[in-house]
Amino acid sequence: MGSVEQHFPVPHRSFSVEIKGNKTDVVISGYNDHILVIATQIGTMGTMLQARKEEGMTSEPTFHVSVIFGKRDEPMLTACARQLIEHMSSSGSARPLVLSLGLKDHSMETLKGVVSYVLENRIW
Repeated sequence: MGSVEQHFPVPHRSFSVEIKGNKTDVVISGYNDHILVIATQIGTMGTMLQARKEEGMTSEPTFHVSVIFGKRDEPMLTACARQLIEHMSSSGSARPLVLSLGLKDHSMETLKGVVSYVLENRIW
């Protein structure tokens, strides 16, 4: 997979993998206040989502996922963002996630592949 680049302006990792027969380009960038993940099979940004952990009065945190722009009627994209923010949170990161998914296929298998590769190459 890709190595972490510490050059200006932010640490990032980029790599390409094949998921269900589709070449998938992934970029993970670690900003001071956010983590940005871009996964594309179509060469463009695709649907943009934001996910963040919200601490409240209860002992269990809640996670909020919203579509910034793009397909709002794709629950699997929201589930992908939720999986990533939950893993980030359990790994100790408090930063929100901005996720861009430009995928040809929104199946569970494709999105599990995206989550898996991002977690294997995390920079948080």
